[in-house]
Amino acid sequence: MNDVRQKYMKEVIPAMQATFGYKNVMAVPRILKVGINIGVGRLREEKERDEVARYLARITGQKPASRAAKKAIAAFKTRQGMIIGYQVTLRGTRMYDFIARLIHAALPRTRDFQGLEPSSFDQKGNLTIGIKEHIIFPEMIGEDYRFLFGLEITVVTSAKTKKEGMELLRLMGFPIKAS
Repeated sequence: MNDVRQKYMKEVIPAMQATFGYKNVMAVPRILKVGINIGVGRLREEKERDEVARYLARITGQKPASRAAKKAIAAFKTRQGMIIGYQVTLRGTRMYDFIARLIHAALPRTRDFQGLEPSSFDQKGNLTIGIKEHIIFPEMIGEDYRFLFGLEITVVTSAKTKKEGMELLRLMGFPIKAS
């Protein structure tokens, strides 16, 4: 079993029950899914977009779904149906593996990283972070890449409040700054 999942079962659940007074183990918040999004609207060539999709597949371990523009916007030089992004939703074992790599390998490699801001959480306890360079992931070490791209990661929890979500992810090992 994954080390992040084991930590949740053995350490996080009892700590959350003690802190928030949950009587039932099933009432303790958990991580439901992780969503990763990349915008490729600025890339004109299909070859470059395919390369971004390959990198995202390597990082997440899952083939990304392409996202097309819903309507044409002249200012952004997009046409209806044009591929403007890629999206991956991770659940289960792949989700826990990705979270482990994010916490232990990728975030510490981020330049000038001081911890995640408490303002990155919404009112339901979900965490959304933006990563400027995809090369912080261990899968990209030694890889030949022609350009850098950023991605957005959303960790969706079943928490009811921001406080519960922050405490859950802090106990899971996310480096969150003190508020």
